[in-house]
Amino acid sequence: MTPTDSLGVFARIDRDFLEAPDALQPFLTVTVGARTVRLSPRESRRALYGPAPDTALRTAVWRQAVSVAQREPMGRDSTWRLLVVWLALPGLYRSLHKVRRRFGGDRTDLEAEAVLGVLTALDAADPSSPDAGGQVIKAGVNRMWDYVNRTRKEVPVVDITAFADARDAVIAAYEPLQPPGGWELHLTPPPLHDGLAATLRFAESRTQREGERLGALAQRTGLSHLVFRARRHEEADLIGTLSLLPAGGRR
Repeated sequence: MTPTDSLGVFARIDRDFLEAPDALQPFLTVTVGARTVRLSPRESRRALYGPAPDTALRTAVWRQAVSVAQREPMGRDSTWRLLVVWLALPGLYRSLHKVRRRFGGDRTDLEAEAVLGVLTALDAADPSSPDAGGQVIKAGVNRMWDYVNRTRKEVPVVDITAFADARDAVIAAYEPLQPPGGWELHLTPPPLHDGLAATLRFAESRTQREGERLGALAQRTGLSHLVFRARRHEEADLIGTLSLLPAGGRR
């Protein structure tokens, strides 16, 4: 019984063949010596991987499957090509588990690479070769190994541009509307390596109205726990400048 993964391409191909009615399944007609045998997909796979394999029958099954698939026109209905992939699945599964035990890797990607390897090798395979099936299976296995060897050396990085665009889009979506006649706060710290390292203070404004604006601005921007009103002593170090501008005006 072939193991299946509901998220992988192997399982989807398995399901298509195992659940399809007999009338829609591709039957192979193979000749072994003086006898001709008509085999369903299940019977064909059993001939390839059964407990008592018949070497002549196995060679005939692969020869016929590859030959018919190569003659099939490329299109959406690639039944015979998929049959070759389905017949190769047991061999691919063994290597898939070996690859994942050794290197890990995403199973869905590995399965897709294996299928692509089989389909790519199918057109170049020699149907008359006694090892036609081994050729396509080996191509799928090699594709999995190449993929895992390539990707395990890659280091994932963040797409900075996409991250910034997504962040800006979120910020813009939740940015409160500027009230009419509002104010914007702009802080200009001095060029220090350690940044702004002192408590932020609002200097006492010359008018009560200006003081009310500063207090309301600190509360609205969530700086009330950092801000307190005090006059800057003459001997204190300048830690930056603060500017109040009408909201939406030129900076």
